[in-house]
Amino acid sequence: MTQELRFPDGFRWGAATAAYQIEGAATEDGRAPSIWDAFARTPGRVRLGHTGDVACDHYHRYREDVALMAELGLPTYRFSISWPRIKPDGGGPVNPRGLDFYDRLVDELLASGVEPMVTLYHWDLPQTLEELGGWTQRDTAFHFADLASAVHARLGDRVRTWTTLNEPWCSAFLGYAGGAHAPGRTEPGAAFVAAHHLLLAHGLAVQALREAGARELSITLNLSPVVGEGEAARRIDGLHNRLFLDPILRGSYPEDLLPVIDRFSGLEHVRQGDPAVIAAPIDLLGVNYYRPTWVNTTIGQPPNPAFPGSEGVGFAEPDLPRTAMDWAIAPEGLTDLLVRLHRDYPGTPLMITENGAAFEDDADRLVFLRDHLAAAHAAIAQGAPLTGYLVWSFLDNFEWAWGYAPRFGIVHVDYATQRRTPKESALWLRDVIRKNALT
Repeated sequence: MTQELRFPDGFRWGAATAAYQIEGAATEDGRAPSIWDAFARTPGRVRLGHTGDVACDHYHRYREDVALMAELGLPTYRFSISWPRIKPDGGGPVNPRGLDFYDRLVDELLASGVEPMVTLYHWDLPQTLEELGGWTQRDTAFHFADLASAVHARLGDRVRTWTTLNEPWCSAFLGYAGGAHAPGRTEPGAAFVAAHHLLLAHGLAVQALREAGARELSITLNLSPVVGEGEAARRIDGLHNRLFLDPILRGSYPEDLLPVIDRFSGLEHVRQGDPAVIAAPIDLLGVNYYRPTWVNTTIGQPPNPAFPGSEGVGFAEPDLPRTAMDWAIAPEGLTDLLVRLHRDYPGTPLMITENGAAFEDDADRLVFLRDHLAAAHAAIAQGAPLTGYLVWSFLDNFEWAWGYAPRFGIVHVDYATQRRTPKESALWLRDVIRKNALT
């Protein structure tokens, strides 16, 4: 018997991308290098030496891409702003040509019936700021608030939803502790300082945007339910999830994490008044979900570089189906995560701002999306205030340190010709969106 899972009226559907992953035009119209330009040019950092110099050439092909969004019935498009396009020096004057591009993009989206959803930071810090210390410097947070104000001044009359940061855990811990992402540093203490300044940047931007009249403010976190027992699970949940959730939604760092932070970086970077700024009220919490984190207690295990303070914790995924990135597939983790957020942080509407997977065979992607949408629906049935779902990603694109090999897109991109071809999963998703229901 066929079952139909209907989503709430007004449920927001769409797709997401990020500036460095699709735009290209790396040196055009006044854009300066970002930390990802520098990282990708460092031998051995990105597979096969790939860079985002051209990527999907979206900077020149945005009209074609927006037309394709409309054809696929995508009501919402979440994209990010390239900081070094808007303020090439990081904190200096605004580059009007950079803002012009996003002005054109927003107008094109609205004319095509697609709602623009802006993310102000998706990892492309101007390299000039990194050379001054990057996110380890408190000034970077204030420069970000200035960026938010400048972009809102140009686009605020047409954009409803503003997301400050995308996945600050990745920026801080993959970028400054694990070294797997730009800027490629391996300094655990710097990661905790960077995390705090990212949170401060979020709060300052929320304040600035709210004062400017922004209608809906959010932050997107990559959250992962931790599967395991005891102290190991609590510590990793703290380092991955609560380190960001608690300051934003409860106004303070988790008590059990303070000794860990203090051990690596001290606490002097957390200044009086910072917690209140970080906890500036938001209207929506963006949730990026890909997989759970499985842990166990393993005596003598050295710390995972991306989780400073994780000594004695083993990370071992169970025998489950895998994506092309070798990530375990566990859709039930999405249900658990959304229900936990509703239970532990009540009162904040939720939106899945990224969910998807890299596969060689698009049939596997279709199954992945179907199962995760069913998991999201199960969370709604249990009371989770889920308001929308954005697939990652609209286009195949530059997948950070993995280069162009993994394909997350519901639209295939031939990088040699830049030809776009919707995959079967895109056509399937179009039907789900049209019915607002999963069959």
